[in-house]
Amino acid sequence: MADFRQVSVADALVLAPSRMIIDVREQLEWNEGHIPTATLVPLADLATRIAGVVPDRTTPLLVHCAVGARSMRASAWLAQAGYADVVNMQGRIAEWRALGGAWEAPRELLDGDQQRRYSRQLLIPEIGQEGQRKLLDARILLIGAGGLGSPAALYLAAAGVGVLGLVDDDLVDESNLQRQVLHTTERVGMAKTESARLTLNALNPGVRVIQHAERLGPDNVEGLIAGYDLIVDGTDNFDTRYLLNDAAVAARKPVIHGSIYRWDGQVTTFVPYDGPCYRCMYPTQPPDELAPACTVAGVLGILPGIIGLLQANEAVKLIVGVGETLAGRMVLFDALTTSFDEVRIWRDPACPACGDSVRSPVLATAG
Repeated sequence: MADFRQVSVADALVLAPSRMIIDVREQLEWNEGHIPTATLVPLADLATRIAGVVPDRTTPLLVHCAVGARSMRASAWLAQAGYADVVNMQGRIAEWRALGGAWEAPRELLDGDQQRRYSRQLLIPEIGQEGQRKLLDARILLIGAGGLGSPAALYLAAAGVGVLGLVDDDLVDESNLQRQVLHTTERVGMAKTESARLTLNALNPGVRVIQHAERLGPDNVEGLIAGYDLIVDGTDNFDTRYLLNDAAVAARKPVIHGSIYRWDGQVTTFVPYDGPCYRCMYPTQPPDELAPACTVAGVLGILPGIIGLLQANEAVKLIVGVGETLAGRMVLFDALTTSFDEVRIWRDPACPACGDSVRSPVLATAG
């Protein structure tokens, strides 16, 4: 078995300035406080993550946990894996603090209820408390509380998005219930925005639901989108899509677009000037018969659930600022074959909405 050293907490304090400190506790323990210069690599993730964190195996390491047991196992594994200079701190982290070791207390980003509700999400390194705080502070507008808006709203509320705005002037109809899972049989005849609010607040009372029981149009589009960070587009007609696109480009608001037809769905993200917009794909509005509504063409009830969840996923990534969005890419889903395809979308320099001729000189030179 490869060797590693074990030292007391007092000795670890002396060694710490010249070593890379690896904390092998769990994310929730880290959130409660940690050594400022340490890097978190939970014991369960050590084998898969350590090479990326410490690529040079000659780097001097100081490993610790809460009491020294997990860090001892981690140190043994690291030594066995070829790390040449591994030291385990054998003692309680509380002693480190008592002896005057540097310590970073958690900022009050989340209260106790939020810590419990979102505990599984907080464990994800790309989210954590900082990312969850961004979600809680976010304001997302959903155009439509129907097939696409229902799954998107449900999962954004569950994820902890602080404010969800719902734009829909329709009433719940029995024919909606096959796919619009925000609504229930006893709410037939109720305004969709109110039905949605009841469902979303039953799921997560901490989410503020703002009802816009009106149809998106030229007279209200700018005002509706102004107070939100991004827009989830669940519309089903070309008029609204073009209207929303042009207003969102002008206001520089990202739009997460989804559409469905029988067994087929597609989703993409439009980030103004960082990628194409809807008019880059379709410069002029096609005839309505090329995109018949569900009432004419029909739709598999499960399909908007899949596409709506992909839209929600895009929204979370945009808010938290992680991962690769679908800007410049469109995902196509075929429910009959259960297959996904992807196509590239390019920004059109001659686009009437976001092209070079309509950009400000500053934006044009920033290109």
